[in-house]
Amino acid sequence: MSQHNDSFHSSAFCVQKVLTSGFSLDLGPLREPLAFIRLLEWVFSIFAFATTAGYSGTTNVNVQCDKRIFQDVQANFSYPFRLMQHPFNVTNCKINQTTFTVYHLMGDHTSSVQFYVCVGVLAFLYCTATLVVYLGLQHKYRESNRGPNVDLLVTASFAFLWLTSSSAWAKGLTDVKWATSPSTIVTFLDVCKEVTCTPGAMPHMGRLNASVIFGFLNFILWSGNCWFIYKETPFHKSATQPAPVEGGLSRS
Repeated sequence: MSQHNDSFHSSAFCVQKVLTSGFSLDLGPLREPLAFIRLLEWVFSIFAFATTAGYSGTTNVNVQCDKRIFQDVQANFSYPFRLMQHPFNVTNCKINQTTFTVYHLMGDHTSSVQFYVCVGVLAFLYCTATLVVYLGLQHKYRESNRGPNVDLLVTASFAFLWLTSSSAWAKGLTDVKWATSPSTIVTFLDVCKEVTCTPGAMPHMGRLNASVIFGFLNFILWSGNCWFIYKETPFHKSATQPAPVEGGLSRS
């Protein structure tokens, strides 16, 4: 019973703290570039990591042991693309024997794709927090220079992270496509040196191609938003203020 009371009092305290902080929801800032671009960043960051995490695909090769028997060899792979942990069985095409050899896909691309997904999730969380500030605590954001300065620094950092992570994942995706291509798999199967093997259909990777596009779109959005946040900082305001007029009025 005491635990329920403690949780109730803590929740009430959090609500009271938000109310006393002057939180007031106002959707008006969404008509301005600062909040509207942040909303777009929030949406595109979701698309970026959602199109990457949870992906799974299949590649296949056709092995013709004789003129009438075809064996369909399938290899499954999935996020985070640690391909050498995905085994698949290939028939040995022995007469009157049913034996298989276990092979593994080649490559480990976890570092680039997990870096990309991590940037996307962190960007989503930061966008959520700043949208709460923009739409409910705008007066707190503008009452001092600390808010815009920190926002500019973090936004510029995310723009750099989006560029590096998207570039790394684009290279990683190219390597994944090569390693999972049926034409590549045919080259390292021993049985294909003795019998006829034909590459099957390419894995469907439109979703992963879209993830790379979303990554570079996020880089453009975050880079462009730096300008609108910069206009809220004292650096821009001091540069646009007119210089004081020295001396008095001249006599005619």
